[in-house]
Amino acid sequence: MPAKSKSQQKAAGAALSAKRGETDKSDLKGASREMVESMTEKELEELASTSRKGKPDHASKS
Repeated sequence: MPAKSKSQQKAAGAALSAKRGETDKSDLKGASREMVESMTEKELEELASTSRKGKPDHASKS
């Protein structure tokens, strides 16, 4: 499942870092805080490894 936007990819990277213990979970905000609790490390890796090239800054709401 590739990231749909740059912001989603960044949030997944932050959540992955916290899940691995590289950063504190208390440092997370917004979507990344929710991702660390609701997604597996493998799912986060897939989102975080998505290329940012050609992605919009934010995904559309629809």
